[in-house]
Amino acid sequence: MFCVAPPESEAKMNITKGGLVLFSANSNSSCMELSKKIAERLGVEMGKVQVYQEPDRETRVQIQESVRGKDVFIIQTVSKDVNTTIMELLIMVYACKTSCAKSIIGVVPYFPYSKQCKMRKRGSIVSKLLASMMCKAGLTHLITMDLHQKEIQGFFNIPVDNLRASPFLLQYIQEEIPDYRNAVIVAKSPASAKRAQSFAERLRLGIAVIHGEAQDAESDLVDGRHSPPMVRSAAAIHPSLEIPMLIPKEKPPITVVGDVGGRIAIIVDDIIDDVDSFLAAAETLKERGAYKIFVMATHGLLSSDAPRLIEESAIDEVVVTNTIPHEIQKLQCPKIKTVDISMTLSEAIRRIHNGESMSYLFRNIGLDD
Repeated sequence: MFCVAPPESEAKMNITKGGLVLFSANSNSSCMELSKKIAERLGVEMGKVQVYQEPDRETRVQIQESVRGKDVFIIQTVSKDVNTTIMELLIMVYACKTSCAKSIIGVVPYFPYSKQCKMRKRGSIVSKLLASMMCKAGLTHLITMDLHQKEIQGFFNIPVDNLRASPFLLQYIQEEIPDYRNAVIVAKSPASAKRAQSFAERLRLGIAVIHGEAQDAESDLVDGRHSPPMVRSAAAIHPSLEIPMLIPKEKPPITVVGDVGGRIAIIVDDIIDDVDSFLAAAETLKERGAYKIFVMATHGLLSSDAPRLIEESAIDEVVVTNTIPHEIQKLQCPKIKTVDISMTLSEAIRRIHNGESMSYLFRNIGLDD
């Protein structure tokens, strides 16, 4: 486990005023490791609560200590059963609200359904729905990390602190990749070019962008709801109305904009879930002469056969943070490494509870970070 040196003295990290209660909303014990690390850094005990599933799969929450008039911080890391994870959080928030907690702050390092934040055809903006549910349940503040789209903060009518994992990933590059000066930061698609540019500028490295890959589901017809439906009868259209048709997109052959020959290629993104696009990018970079390939991201979902595919691929190392538990995936694939971000979350909790400014945690962070 990799950890970044604390920005302030460790003693100061543990100084919190009274009236703080820290809960973990997970019924899955494997998801509680991050909560324990945060509690240890804050120098507090985890709050007493029972979260479990009834035989009929209903979620039950029983808070076993008083929260009246206290600042309650509920830490929820997303498990594979994402819908159960959401219900655990909502029920615990509502339980604290009805128990007269002074404030209820959700600590959700990876915000679920964040990839469903745009309208596609006749779908729905699910992350907006989830934000409304959290606010309605009684959440008064949200701490999260590297939202898939920063605009998701606008779905809430409560304060949202969108922390960044990039300082930890940048330090990992500097300390764990000995010849990183010979590296180039790679965006596997033009959509992630801004993130890659941010990493490259901070490390004083070059940048490369892979263009022409197969269009993924996320960018497919983002605004194309096909409404109103197509009219079969020409007579139904006014004779003077001729709406020009948009020319369909056609992806060019895969090209790499930038020189990666004889370099270390570091692919950066915010989420690693379905690894097919990363594997294709790694193969392309190998063909262009990159001799070592790293993949770095904040959230390591690593669903399905991702560990096996990574182990068999041209990727040398995958570096993710512990916003999502992935210990099982690490056993299946030694290439997966973890960066600990509990320090940032614990410092955010301490500052919010003590009424201190959060600007320290956002130093030198721009709009594109």
